[in-house]
Amino acid sequence: MRIRGRLAIIWVLTGLNLFNYLDRYIVNAVSPRIQSTFALSDSRTGWVMSAFMLGYFLTSPAFGALGDRRPRKGLIAGGVLVWSLATAASGFAVGFASLLAARIVVGVGEACDATLSPTIIDDLTTPEFKGRVLAIFYAAMPVGAALGYVAGGQLEHLFGWRSAFYLVAAPGLVLAVLVLLIEEPPRRAPTEDARHARFSVGRLLAIPTYRDAVLGYVAYTFGLGAFAAWAPTYLEERLSLPLDTADLWLGATLAVTGFAGTLIGGIIGDRWPGADRVAANLKVCAVFTGLAVPFAVATLLTRSAAVFFAATGAAELFLFVSTAPVNAALLGSVPRELRASAMATSIFAIHLFGDLVSPPLVGKISDLVHAAATQEMEAGRSLRMAMLVLPAMIALGAALWWRGARGRSVHDVQPA
Repeated sequence: MRIRGRLAIIWVLTGLNLFNYLDRYIVNAVSPRIQSTFALSDSRTGWVMSAFMLGYFLTSPAFGALGDRRPRKGLIAGGVLVWSLATAASGFAVGFASLLAARIVVGVGEACDATLSPTIIDDLTTPEFKGRVLAIFYAAMPVGAALGYVAGGQLEHLFGWRSAFYLVAAPGLVLAVLVLLIEEPPRRAPTEDARHARFSVGRLLAIPTYRDAVLGYVAYTFGLGAFAAWAPTYLEERLSLPLDTADLWLGATLAVTGFAGTLIGGIIGDRWPGADRVAANLKVCAVFTGLAVPFAVATLLTRSAAVFFAATGAAELFLFVSTAPVNAALLGSVPRELRASAMATSIFAIHLFGDLVSPPLVGKISDLVHAAATQEMEAGRSLRMAMLVLPAMIALGAALWWRGARGRSVHDVQPA
């Protein structure tokens, strides 16, 4: 049996992307129970939630190099198998060190899929349909993250937090088999431009618009990543919401706003007035991210769960509008021969300086605030104070994107 149809292959890879994000967010959903089981500080809990990024960074360049020379479906299937087994191993963890190690290995498997699946989609699609197909592929990200919250919360409530890791690992094994059955499309021949894109980070950072687009994306990812990590704990500690209920509503809110915001952003980005499409896309990012800031602040000031989710929904809807426009701006702000390098540099930067460090940093601030208190603090107050950094980072991202929209275009930069 072979999976030969273009749409069938795309849906298999989209399913992988969905489970990639489901697995990433399952640990966020059950993090309060992990923290209490192993008596972890907030900073250590933050590292548990972002540890998979270490494996991702260490191995994604190697998978990229292997994928250029070897059949990709075997590498992807192997990566899915690794992350599924590592997810199951997370449930067997006996302490902080073993759990951290398992989550790092999860990142190794996810790096293989995230690096190579888009290249197969690129080979399968023609230019006039590529944007729509990639929109479907990337829309799986918020949906998968939402399912991670929902599945994690419900499984923890019914069977305990360890069961969440055991049960979500099983579908990955099925998907690994499906990947082996696809008929891998022929590769596009490498271009002369692609060969010239090596060692080009210096050229990229010399382009003001690109530089501000990446810096804004780093600040945006910092804020969004830490909120996603700590929201279940915050709702349980600060608003006294049962964890399974908190995860269910977080997932539902993220699924609707993430999917809708991503699609709306693609439409608005194409239609925003202005001949300079890079500037137009960055203005979309700046305006809608700026609109999200007051709602992000409101989530941390209210003591009402209803107001929290209403404000969170509004903030996330505005934030996800930037998904398509910022990637369009990153590609359009650089010379054509540097586009692959531009995307790789952006991905590396936003995760290394964004959602890898923000969960443990917020946890560390919470620990310090709690330790410095001269009297007993009410539940969740130290975490709330630490999380107030996040709206500030989102506002910084909007400001950087606005500056980028007004900066010099690629045509103003002299070739290196």
